[in-house]
Amino acid sequence: MSATKKPVRVKAAPRATFGDWDVPRVTGLLVLADGTVVEGQGFGAEGEAVGEVCFNTAMTGYQEVLTDPSYAGQIVTFTFPHVGNVGTNDEDIETTNLAAAAGVVGCIVKEPVTEPANYRASKHFDKWLKGRGIIGLSSIDTRALTARIRENGMPNGVIAHNAKGKFDLAKLRKMAADWPGLVGMDLAKDVSLTQRMDWDENLWDWNTGYTRSAGGKYKVVAIDYGLKRNILRCLTSAGCDVTVVPATTAAEDILAMNPDGVFLSNGPGDP
Repeated sequence: MSATKKPVRVKAAPRATFGDWDVPRVTGLLVLADGTVVEGQGFGAEGEAVGEVCFNTAMTGYQEVLTDPSYAGQIVTFTFPHVGNVGTNDEDIETTNLAAAAGVVGCIVKEPVTEPANYRASKHFDKWLKGRGIIGLSSIDTRALTARIRENGMPNGVIAHNAKGKFDLAKLRKMAADWPGLVGMDLAKDVSLTQRMDWDENLWDWNTGYTRSAGGKYKVVAIDYGLKRNILRCLTSAGCDVTVVPATTAAEDILAMNPDGVFLSNGPGDP
């Protein structure tokens, strides 16, 4: 019989002042189901959220990742160290259902978020996360966390942010351990649009931005199980006249539209 592993606590540096260098206190935590506690600095929304901890290795496109319905119920760890430095805008959003709760419940980054430096930016990353109810955690060794996920699989965990640094560790550990995980969850109903929608936006162009299609040769019905907008743009730019329908749409209703093709999107959860 193997010995029970003790929970690990990965501590951040204590608050101290060395000349002009002030080490901030712990205001954010990641608590894994096995009891491991990772300390850092919280940003974005305050509170607690439970989810499956995964990682993303992209160097750009963090706003698209965090609005991708495929990540519903997950806490995304970014391996690239500088996330949020180009701010956010109103265009780089992937979900079709703007009324739905944010798919991602948390994000983990290495470096603290800086002021945005990009001509397209309209909002600071921190403020944008607050508006979408997403909890952020910085000052974390994201590559070490990623290596752990790669070797042991995606763990369940709780991400927490409290500006005063007050946390109930016993409660957070229980939340992480008791959460059943994503297997078997019907997440498509939470991220799918609720009403039929005609789509006419083309792929982004450097000179013109997003343009509108005047109509396509082929009638395509896209079923939204957690669809990304850029997939729809690809269909429109390829000459398709696209209609998006909710995940709950009946087959007979789709066939009544006389489409040339039916597109079944990807989506969140365990297929």
